[in-house]
Amino acid sequence: MILTGNKYEDARGILTYNNEFDASVVKRIYTIENHSTEFIRGWQGHKIEQRWFACMKGSFEISVIRIDNFERPSTDLPVEKFMLSSDKLSYLHIAAGCITAIQSLEEESKLLVLADYGIGEINDEYRFELDYFKRSNNF
Repeated sequence: MILTGNKYEDARGILTYNNEFDASVVKRIYTIENHSTEFIRGWQGHKIEQRWFACMKGSFEISVIRIDNFERPSTDLPVEKFMLSSDKLSYLHIAAGCITAIQSLEEESKLLVLADYGIGEINDEYRFELDYFKRSNNF
């Protein structure tokens, strides 16, 4: 799920890059900045849309659950956790059928989000309370 980026530094400055990321399917770009490191944005996701996350400033922990049934998901689905930081331009690919919970780990962190569908192109947003999934209750 992680497309690892890299960093190059010389006398001119720092360049972060990711030559593995193919942006040809991206139709929408936005950023997320949580107001606090205590706040967790989630659970939210899509059955059809896929997204890519990259940390532009600071760091984030992104929890991911692959949903078995979007109308009534099991409450004990496994949670995968990923860390993103702005030191390299790494992308976390969130496949269709997954939901996420996003927590900034540093004040003023900024997350870049890329999506393969435009606003209003499909009706595909699903949200669940943070405590819905039993295994995720360690928030």
